[in-house]
Amino acid sequence: MRTRRSVGSVIVYSLLALVIVSSGCKHPVAAVPPPPPPPAAPPARPTVTLQASPTEIQSGQSSTLNWSSTNATSLDLAPAIGTVAPEGMTSVTPSDSTTYTITATGPGGSANANVRVTVTPPPPAAPAASTTSLDELFAQEVKDAYFDLDKADIRADARNALSMTAQFLRSYPQIKVAIEGHCDERGSTEYNIALGDRRAQAAKDFIVSLGVPADRVQTVSYGKERPFCTEHDEACWQQNRRAHFVMAK
Repeated sequence: MRTRRSVGSVIVYSLLALVIVSSGCKHPVAAVPPPPPPPAAPPARPTVTLQASPTEIQSGQSSTLNWSSTNATSLDLAPAIGTVAPEGMTSVTPSDSTTYTITATGPGGSANANVRVTVTPPPPAAPAASTTSLDELFAQEVKDAYFDLDKADIRADARNALSMTAQFLRSYPQIKVAIEGHCDERGSTEYNIALGDRRAQAAKDFIVSLGVPADRVQTVSYGKERPFCTEHDEACWQQNRRAHFVMAK
């Protein structure tokens, strides 16, 4: 009986020793390190906008540039403006059509925007109001017709003069005229009245043929009674042999 207890005790102590030895030989489990933090997000890329108001101007006028940006540490506006605030406006007066470019720079890179301001030439200046009266224009533009001695034929120089007169009268349809027939001092009064009438009528017929309405033209003959020159020589007589235009009232 005692022998059985001894054997049982030996077995118990042996198992206990085996457990202790096994526990002493077991390696400890290493701790698992925590996962690394996620990488930092890259810096945001800059954005920038640029506008002009108006985009088309006449030479000498101005346009206003407006801009705004995000994620930028510096902005440059070209041409000729330089560093500007992240948001703002400025007035420009280009002499020629110009493309403006703004460049925004920041930790995330750069961005740019542009706008074109078109410069057009100014409209032609309005013609100055004429200060010349109608009477002065009439005196400048209307030409008399001159005749040979005892003739009522339209000479070449008279054709040119009457053509200029007709052109003026067509341009001013409100004007009516009287054509006076004149003669030099030679010959009788009756003869020269008739000759002056033929000269005035010849001048009228010519300008009517060039488009001047006949109802705007009347004729009268003064013969030799109203000379333009009173000398008694050919140079003076030639001045008096004419169809003279006056503005009818």
